[in-house]
Amino acid sequence: MRIQGLGVIDDALLELHPGLTVVTGETGAGKTMVVTGLHLLSGGRSDASRVRNGAKKAIVEGRFALTKLPAAVEMIEESGGEVDEDGSVIALRSVGKDGRSRAHLGGRSVPAGALGQLSDQLIAVHGQNDQLRLMRTAEQRAVIDRFAGDAVATPLAEYQRVRAEWQDVVRELAERTSRSRELAQQADMLRHGLDEIEAVAPESGEDTALVEQIKRLSEVDELRTAAGAAQAAVSGADDADPDQPGALGLVSEARQRIASAEDPVLTELDSRLEQAAVLLADVGSELGGYLDGLDADPATLDKALARQAELKQLTRKYAADVDGVLAWAEEARQQLSGMDTSEDALAELARRRDALAAELAGHAAAVSRARGEAAAELATSITGELCGLAMAQAEVDVVVRPMTADADDPAALAVDGQRLHAGPDGVDEVELLLRAHPGAPALPVHKGASGGELSRVMLAIEVVIAGADTVPTLVFDEVDAGVGGRAAVEIGRRLARLARTHQVLVVTHLPQVAAYADQHLVVDKGTDGGVTRSDVRTLDDEERVMELARMLAGMDGTETGRAHAEELLAVAGAEKV
Repeated sequence: MRIQGLGVIDDALLELHPGLTVVTGETGAGKTMVVTGLHLLSGGRSDASRVRNGAKKAIVEGRFALTKLPAAVEMIEESGGEVDEDGSVIALRSVGKDGRSRAHLGGRSVPAGALGQLSDQLIAVHGQNDQLRLMRTAEQRAVIDRFAGDAVATPLAEYQRVRAEWQDVVRELAERTSRSRELAQQADMLRHGLDEIEAVAPESGEDTALVEQIKRLSEVDELRTAAGAAQAAVSGADDADPDQPGALGLVSEARQRIASAEDPVLTELDSRLEQAAVLLADVGSELGGYLDGLDADPATLDKALARQAELKQLTRKYAADVDGVLAWAEEARQQLSGMDTSEDALAELARRRDALAAELAGHAAAVSRARGEAAAELATSITGELCGLAMAQAEVDVVVRPMTADADDPAALAVDGQRLHAGPDGVDEVELLLRAHPGAPALPVHKGASGGELSRVMLAIEVVIAGADTVPTLVFDEVDAGVGGRAAVEIGRRLARLARTHQVLVVTHLPQVAAYADQHLVVDKGTDGGVTRSDVRTLDDEERVMELARMLAGMDGTETGRAHAEELLAVAGAEKV
């Protein structure tokens, strides 16, 4: 990933390790600009205030590997982009000083939303803002659904499919019942129009054919004169001057003269004259047939004009031409099929509504059962993580409870004898509760934990959920704030464990976490000529020792700090083997 003109970063190139990469630096150096760059590259909202002073625009460019991600490749190709031969694609996002944003994917300009669709399959960001979102019920429900995977996703998809159909029927029944008089009047008007159209019985394209027929009948004398003269010119006329034969006679005479000359060159032309004679004979025959078919009967013309008048009455009312009239009739029939307000029709709709409600209740119950099973497993996994994060006495409960419907709830659904609210994600609400120690009451997690404990609880949740994530790259932005000591070491261990199956990027201020990195990047801030800028560079082994010592309360200049840093690296290295 390359970042240019973003915040305090002038120009930085980051080559991320396929395992665990950590980003460190002093406060204010611009560490979070790395995550901000990923946010922009993921189609996130642009902010002109992030453009570096003196720069015309901020640019973030990244190359994504798409191995084993056919859906991502298909999405890119559908947007017009190209995937490189090595299975990677380049994405680019720029933000100008005026706030305008542009996005490119695979060499093509695309909406920023296209980058968002791609990043949904490639990157999962876990940060402090995500902690705040996890306080909301809807987000907590999403957590358990992601953790459960197909066990919830499959019945939930069926629930959502049936719910959409059920809601359509409920709305249709309510509309037909409340608007019965209005719909009946509309239906009468549609039936009247259909009766009028069916009485005339127009055929597709008939109005165009009539125009041609009427023109021919109106000009029959002129057409007969022209066709007769043409036929005489081709075939000759019975009363024509023998010395002025038609074209056919002239060709015949030419063939006779060639035959009498007995010259090989002229003889070769005879076959072509024979073809011309056959063609002229066909034309003469067709002209004769045309003349025979000309109808000069005034009654035929009157009949055509009367039919044209009937069609014009329809086109004045319903459409510009006969084909439009036929389309109107078809649409009217479809509308009538949905306007039946008879008791039988309403009863049939009510039966369909009840049948769909019963089917929907079955899917809702299946979703609730799957969530209940996943909730117990999720709670156990989170509690286990807390045990390693210096919260051994804490216990997390994931509670799945039904959402009771209000008296006037239009989405009320009877499930297992209860009247519940059938929302788009089921009939459940989910809440994460925390017992800080045995005997303590179970409280909502944001009320039952102190600031530092809340960070550890959220990190435990994120680590557990990240393990269930199918996206290849996980980003953690200072989610370890408020944590230190032994708990910080455990955080490093867990992130290193995640890096065995995912690419992990961590922005951290904890040396205990940074020690577990496969690659260590540092953001340096400096001033040159009164201009402050930051750079991102990769540390070698010696530089890592110095950076970890600095992170250990600024002990980079002491032997004690170096020794402690080396010890951290040695312990982390031994555990990663």
